[in-house]
Amino acid sequence: MLPALLLLSGCGVAETGSSAAASAESAAQQAAQAQRAQDKVRRQIDDAYSKAEEQRRAAEADGQ
Repeated sequence: MLPALLLLSGCGVAETGSSAAASAESAAQQAAQAQRAQDKVRRQIDDAYSKAEEQRRAAEADGQ
């Protein structure tokens, strides 16, 4: 087993595994950041719709 590990580490396969793990972690972090950004935009849109609805109701109340 040890000789196989030495061969793998010598040819860079061991580094490839750690590099892939780091890449996967980075991708997961990017996905989480994208989800947070999407949630923020959705809240902003919902807030804008709510504000527009309030303004519409106020305008209707002023018109009556």
